Amino acid sequence: MTSTTHTAPYTSTVFPLETMDVPGGTETILRGGRHLFPLLATAFAGVRRIGVIGWGPQGRAQAQNLRDSLADTDIRVAVGLRPHSASAADARAHGFTEEDGTLGDWLAGTAASSDLVILLIADAALAAHHQEIFAALRPGATVGLSHGFLLGHLRETGGEFPAGHGVIAVCPKGMGDSVRRLYQQGAQINGAGINSSFAVHADPDGRATDRALAWSVALGSPYTFRTTLESEYRSDIVGERAVLLGAVHGIVESLYGRFRLAGDDAVTAYERSCENITGPITRTISRDGLRAVREGLDVSGRDVFDRVYTATYGPAREIVAEIYDEVADGTELRSVVLAERRLGARPMSRIGGSPMWSAAGDEVRARRDRRALPVDPFTAGVFIATMTAQIDEFAERGHPWSEIVNESVIEAVDSLLPYMHARDVAYMVDNCSRTARLGARRWGPRFQAAYEQIAYPAAEHPADEALLTAFDTHPAHEALTTAAKLRPSVDISVA
Repeated sequence: MTSTTHTAPYTSTVFPLETMDVPGGTETILRGGRHLFPLLATAFAGVRRIGVIGWGPQGRAQAQNLRDSLADTDIRVAVGLRPHSASAADARAHGFTEEDGTLGDWLAGTAASSDLVILLIADAALAAHHQEIFAALRPGATVGLSHGFLLGHLRETGGEFPAGHGVIAVCPKGMGDSVRRLYQQGAQINGAGINSSFAVHADPDGRATDRALAWSVALGSPYTFRTTLESEYRSDIVGERAVLLGAVHGIVESLYGRFRLAGDDAVTAYERSCENITGPITRTISRDGLRAVREGLDVSGRDVFDRVYTATYGPAREIVAEIYDEVADGTELRSVVLAERRLGARPMSRIGGSPMWSAAGDEVRARRDRRALPVDPFTAGVFIATMTAQIDEFAERGHPWSEIVNESVIEAVDSLLPYMHARDVAYMVDNCSRTARLGARRWGPRFQAAYEQIAYPAAEHPADEALLTAFDTHPAHEALTTAAKLRPSVDISVA
């Protein structure tokens, strides 16, 4: 295990930072909460207007959370949209209007008049239009990002962030709907929200760290940890294509087909695959950690889990490593930009038409109150092996433990999988961000083929005891236990 931690100290002149023990070192974190809201005006010194560019899921959530958190200050939050944007009506419905100056043109009306400009348009659109935005910035304005994709694109194209401007990032570890929903639940429970990472890429005036931490606090993050823009976009894009979305889709499609061929009816096969991951497996991991899933099985179930886990780990790790390489060398980023050009001429097809989504999902959701679904050991072995494979790949590549467990476990079980439980996995793949959707569609079938062709046949053989020992003694359990104490303090409510 070669994970490193960001042990270099950083300080805040405003917020009380804490040191958290992780395997092999320590990390400095900020524990959030509404009790810190009175410090926001001080931390945002020099910022009188925050412009949020874009009204996608993150833009909608972050603009509202920032506005609500800063209501008792003189700082105004405005939304900037492109001319004739179809999102304008929804932004108005949520209280941002031209009349009060909180809704306007993304360049002249928002970027040019804001002290902190948060760029939350789609990755490919940002790659295409960042130069226009940079040219519109007022002198000394801080650029804010919630994803490091633009850094990767600039490196690919030889571009740079504008000189003389601070560049910071706050990256919520959950989808936009979760960012808003848990913030609203946090009105009753202090600390409810989505964990975030933050990064300081450029700090010309020495205020970048406090501004980034203030942004995270204002979003409602209960736990903010430090990363870098490069580390963030690598872990985030890989995670979307692996255990957060793409691999989950590959798992449930492969398992559903396997269980149907073995004689299960459509409802039972759905319950053993999709429903099992998004239901009892997710709840067990969220509440008690990864080992608890195996420990809750009987002797026969553990034997199945062990054989499937050790058969799946290697094939899953190979694909995660391949994804990581393609993200790191720019291949995956270029594919997103190229896809955006194609999609301008024809829409992306949807994947929710395969038999498992039309055959059983509605019936399974309708009968949830009538029975308690047990953990399926075969499904659990596949899922946890894939999750552990991603954890190990991130650790070998040197990511900090907070980033590893948030991107590989907490974001999945506390944000994304609950939404998949309420809808289904295919719905999420067809309705997530463009970058994530493209990645899931590209890599999900790769995982599915590896499970069907390599892992499942190998699961007929005895378990690899060395891999089981490595799982049982894995440092991720310690890191997850520590981080879980700072996880969102309530389970997300999904209507």
